Amino acid sequence: MALSAAHWVYLGGIVLILGTTIARRNVLVPALLATVATAAAMSGDPVVAVQALFNATLTAASELFSIFLIIAMVTALLGTLRAMHADQRMVVPFQKVMRGGWSAWTVLIVATFVISLFFWPTPAVPLIGAILVPAAIRAGLPAMGAAMAIAVAGQGMALSSDYVMQVAPGLSATAAGADPGRVADVALLLSLVTGGTALTIMGLMLARQMRTPSDALLEEWEAGVVTVPRPSTGLLRRLRRRLVGGPAEPLVVEQVEERVAVGVGGGPTPPPVGTGAPGHGGGSGSPGPAPGGPAEDTPDDPRTQRLARIFAVLVPAAFALMMVYLVLGQAGVVPEVQSGSAAALVGGLATVLVVVACVALDGPRTALTSVGEHVTDGLVFAFRAMGVVLPIAGFFFLGNAEFAGRILGLPDGTHAPGLLVDLVVAAEHFIPGNPVVMCFGVLVIGLLCGLEGSGFSGLPLTGSLAGALGPSVGVDPATLAAVGQMGSVWAGGGVLVAWSSLLVVAGVTRVPVIELARRCFLPVMAGLAVSTLVAALLL
Repeated sequence: MALSAAHWVYLGGIVLILGTTIARRNVLVPALLATVATAAAMSGDPVVAVQALFNATLTAASELFSIFLIIAMVTALLGTLRAMHADQRMVVPFQKVMRGGWSAWTVLIVATFVISLFFWPTPAVPLIGAILVPAAIRAGLPAMGAAMAIAVAGQGMALSSDYVMQVAPGLSATAAGADPGRVADVALLLSLVTGGTALTIMGLMLARQMRTPSDALLEEWEAGVVTVPRPSTGLLRRLRRRLVGGPAEPLVVEQVEERVAVGVGGGPTPPPVGTGAPGHGGGSGSPGPAPGGPAEDTPDDPRTQRLARIFAVLVPAAFALMMVYLVLGQAGVVPEVQSGSAAALVGGLATVLVVVACVALDGPRTALTSVGEHVTDGLVFAFRAMGVVLPIAGFFFLGNAEFAGRILGLPDGTHAPGLLVDLVVAAEHFIPGNPVVMCFGVLVIGLLCGLEGSGFSGLPLTGSLAGALGPSVGVDPATLAAVGQMGSVWAGGGVLVAWSSLLVVAGVTRVPVIELARRCFLPVMAGLAVSTLVAALLL
């Protein structure tokens, strides 16, 4: 078929976005430029092209707003748990089983994976760093081993599957035109294969580094400082040394956490712990524990402590029962919950728990205010975390015939071209009809998208390519979208890229972030290769 100028402009936009990604720059402006240029080429009207900038973002927002609500409600729930310090109590029992280096390694992996599935890894890492990492170090696990376990289990396995909140599968499935439930199921399997392979290799690397449990190990670790300075404060430190003399202050975990972009790589960075407004935490508004530090300010109020114990059990139990119900539904034992309704169930359950927790903690009258504050904080946080994805997704939606007419303002019933599909059809004879080659190609594109340090911003691209390329080689678009999701999230979500939320992991474990990324590279790449072969040959 003959390609129009709009096709070539759209292809140039894709190349521009990929080039910007490889250069480790933010792709928002290139996506906006590509959108207006493509819309101008499609319509021939500069006014429509300018309107398309707004319409593309609005279309993406309308398609993805359910994801924003889930993030908001889960963030609000985490805020209520922090207000009563129930988040700390949820991980305290894990300390009792850390008797040696290998048991500490296992507990860190399991605890990080489970907690990160429900709260995303970046909010979970400071909590794990404060409670579990010191116990793991004392048990004989090297600090680098703890860092690798947290990064692979949280930023890798949990975030790349995102099986509970289903933000990543939702982005991939929407762009690919596939079933979100199917993408989530395949992504979970691939994440477990990738993580299992990587952790096996890492375990072999750590075999000779395990040490005998000792309090001296913890003292030695606590005496160290993080060696990677924060760029935004480096100039201030140099000026301070010149003005007042003396060594620079060591970099603490809170500063490392502040370096993580508010983007969705590795899950969004939460607001500082314990910064709830007055009315939270029994109306005291007292700050919570600093991330990565000991929980020395646990409230002495017996009632608050009792509520913390109750909700530390109630919240995980509620989500566990929800997962059991979903599994029984798939088995036909109870009415099955459809894939879209499953996401609504997560958000609705989180909302109910927010209300119940606030009423129990603050009382019915004060809860009228505190619930609203937590929900507002969650919504603001969701848009800060995911807002940058919308214009990027809008550009790729413009290449989809289902959304292009809406973006260009065409009358209902008017046929809109599917630029991406047309490009694929035109280049079909260049595409190898081999599922293995196709899966690895989408994986590489996902890895390139993740280079900017934001694991989710590349999902609209990999999803769109999966929907366009999958049928041409006989690969399920949902499977191909899950493969691209693996590449984008494992790279930019906080495992392979040092300028992502891997900074938080390095900060709470007190290891150099560049060395951590280097140690993770070969095991994770081996895991991705194995999981991609599984997707191409078995799924």
